[in-house]
Amino acid sequence: MNFKSAPDAYQKLSLLGDATRFEPAGSQPVEETVGSRRPQPLPCISHVTTPTGKKPVLKAMLTTACERNCYYCPFRAGRNRTRRLTFTPDEMAATFIQMERARLVDGLFLSSGIIKGGVTTQDRLLDTAEIIRRRHGYRGYIHLKIMPGAEYDQIRRAMQLANRVSINLEGATEQRLAALAPKKDFWSELMQRLQWISQLRAREGLRASVVTQFVVGAVGDTDLELLHTSERLYRQLGLQRTYYSAFHPVIQTPFESLPATAPRRELRLYQASFLLRDYGWSLEDLPFTADANLPLEQDPKLAWAQVHLRHAPVELNRAGREELLRVPGIGPKAADAILAARRRGRITQLSHLRALGVRDVQKAAPFVLLDGRQPAQQMALFGPEG
Repeated sequence: MNFKSAPDAYQKLSLLGDATRFEPAGSQPVEETVGSRRPQPLPCISHVTTPTGKKPVLKAMLTTACERNCYYCPFRAGRNRTRRLTFTPDEMAATFIQMERARLVDGLFLSSGIIKGGVTTQDRLLDTAEIIRRRHGYRGYIHLKIMPGAEYDQIRRAMQLANRVSINLEGATEQRLAALAPKKDFWSELMQRLQWISQLRAREGLRASVVTQFVVGAVGDTDLELLHTSERLYRQLGLQRTYYSAFHPVIQTPFESLPATAPRRELRLYQASFLLRDYGWSLEDLPFTADANLPLEQDPKLAWAQVHLRHAPVELNRAGREELLRVPGIGPKAADAILAARRRGRITQLSHLRALGVRDVQKAAPFVLLDGRQPAQQMALFGPEG
């Protein structure tokens, strides 16, 4: 251990700091923030959007020690800058329950470094969740990590105990993972576990959602590769979310001298991922550049519309849901609201779109018709509210 005396549980949580910032705990990473308007007693409390709403979640690790040597990771074996801290399952469970009862947190994201193999580490994660659920009767949000190499029955139990489980692929392909984390096996340790989770959801009706994460930009991966794997995970295995983590170099790792990935690239990947998951788009619809990446200067939906809708705008009073979802600024909820509104009457003004949930009507305006007329012409007739 790198510390002089054994700190108590709260000291250890404070020392963890933002150690888990590389792990997304909720559903919307852009909405995940450390702390809130009120000062928080611990930096490892994050406000995240979960399937049941926005809430403060304790993001913690059972141990920051790890026997794996992933090239990008601050917890990799042999990195002496990392402070190695370990909780027992009882200690972590009791600490979380105390914080929950004090109304400091309303959920737990629990991960761990790997010690004595993935199976042993998974047992410790399960023991913690069992104590929280059974001994303390907690019924709220728990997100449990699945360790590489975890056994089938362990995954079943994790899905019974948790609201969400996750196992990070890190690389979009076997080759990319080998360059990132040479001790991890893409198929036997990771992808097979995602397949088991899909089977358990289908066969046993287990309702825990499942997500994964990719490291972006460290080893030459392209957006096409990342989104191709994401599309397969959505379509074939029913993942609720794929996360993208822009690479940031960490001192005293093999990747310390590599350049950081632009945050905007991460944003474009999320936007494209939502189009695949929620908007009915396919990989072939996305506007990849010649180098198999998305354009950074504009979002992929707008880039597509500039080519396909600029000279063939969508008639909002006749278009089907799929066509409406191609229009920049119109999402699934707004598309459904437009379809419902058309049963009551015609949409004739841009102000109608605002009332129906289109937050940026100016973004949509160049690509739509209202009763055969461009909205800009109607704005001239009816004034700025158009």
